[in-house]
Amino acid sequence: ERAAGALWNLAANNNLKVAIAAAGGIEVLIALARDGNEAQKENAAGALWNLSVNDDNSVAIAAAGGVEVLIALARDGNEGQKE
Repeated sequence: ERAAGALWNLAANNNLKVAIAAAGGIEVLIALARDGNEAQKENAAGALWNLSVNDDNSVAIAAAGGVEVLIALARDGNEGQKE
């Protein structure tokens, strides 16, 4: 939970967006958004939101199945996850 939250905060930094993706963070965050507890899902979705500002990261999120996971959260998640 705290790791996903920390990544959400770090992903707001443009330089760190690339570093998080290069370290495999996108796949980990998608897994948390899909399979984590409620807080992990919310934090992971927030981190993916910040990462998606970078065009390369947007493509990587889509390629890793993130679009489907985020749509599921938007449809079925709690209020925090839907924001």
